[in-house]
Amino acid sequence: MSPRKSRSEASRKVLSASTGNGPNIDAVKQEDADQTAGLPLDASDSTGTTTLGKRKRGAGVFKLEVEETTVSPRRSSRKVIKLEEGGAEVKTPSKASRSPAKRITGPAGVVKTEPPANWEEVYAITTEMRKRVIAPVDTMGCEDLAEKTRSPRDQRLQTLIALMLSSQTKDPVTAAAIRSLQEGLPGGLNLESLLEVEPEQLNRLIAKVGFHNNKTKYIKATALLLRDNFASDIPNTIDGLISLPGVGPKMAYLTMSAAWGRDEGIGVDVHVHRITNLWGWHKTSTPEQTRAELESWLPRDKWHHINHLLVGFGQTVCLPIGRRCGECDLGIKSLCPSAVAGSPRKRAMKAKVEVALDDGIKEEGVVKIEEDDTGVQIEVESKELGEVEVQATTGATIGDLEHVMVQQDHLKSFSTNAGF
Repeated sequence: MSPRKSRSEASRKVLSASTGNGPNIDAVKQEDADQTAGLPLDASDSTGTTTLGKRKRGAGVFKLEVEETTVSPRRSSRKVIKLEEGGAEVKTPSKASRSPAKRITGPAGVVKTEPPANWEEVYAITTEMRKRVIAPVDTMGCEDLAEKTRSPRDQRLQTLIALMLSSQTKDPVTAAAIRSLQEGLPGGLNLESLLEVEPEQLNRLIAKVGFHNNKTKYIKATALLLRDNFASDIPNTIDGLISLPGVGPKMAYLTMSAAWGRDEGIGVDVHVHRITNLWGWHKTSTPEQTRAELESWLPRDKWHHINHLLVGFGQTVCLPIGRRCGECDLGIKSLCPSAVAGSPRKRAMKAKVEVALDDGIKEEGVVKIEEDDTGVQIEVESKELGEVEVQATTGATIGDLEHVMVQQDHLKSFSTNAGF
């Protein structure tokens, strides 16, 4: 059976794996880096799973069963005719060509990066589009969740915790979890309350975020490190922030900017990574590669702004799956080389997830898998895993994402009974 045929005919897929006791923090961070290094995913700040409570020790099984598949209609990106009121036929604008940044070596051997052509126009138009619609990040972004009535130290900690919770989690879920901590912890969300709270209670307060079990462990470990190694404040260096469990480069640069007001690097998440590749500014496979490319030429005064700009743009117009090219001014003006007429083909699947624990208890949840011409996204909602969102960029497959889902939960292996 050919790959194309198997993908279209499959109606069921089961992933199964066994789990063991949670590894130590350093092992988790190294394992995450090794497992996701080759995938075009937003996994630079990914975290592993923690075991909380007796019933989570021992072997378990994670199963994903696909129940149905739906496909949206495909509209060609080459020749689409639009009819105006007068009946005149108007062809859609031609595609822009890719014009990535270029490194040029001068006479003295000095290497200079020449920015992508029209980047300023693209940036300005995107900024104007962002003003038209309020995105989730505009009202529930991590940098806006800290309580302004708190001390500067507490505000910095709340910003860091918000970013730690945001990994593989939607903004509204992260915002709700932060409010839960602010209102549910004795004394509110500060270092002292995090040191005193029992892991089980902390886990209940953040139970909706993706991979809440391991994030509970990371937050408790971080609280101890802040007290013992950083004078009860968050680190004020990138190296210090990255030394914390569950904190990767993206999170560190965003924390440094939002909490300390210093833009020492660009926080590149899946939206920044994906959209700048769609624009043809570079051809990178990881967020860290994208960060290095952008920092080589993007003016420093935009290092903080670009993350907020493109996260909101990715939430409202240039969606991870089913981007709205027909509503985007960049496509209309032939400035985006990845634009298609209308919206790209979208394939969606409904599924259920089952987590079987060693004491015989089974927990079920809901899974939504979507895929189009540039990537794939999995959303899982279950008591065991929380509300997880994992996105892939150009070139990923559903198999890649499911592999990362399993590895994120430290399930050691899985088998595929049917392919997509």
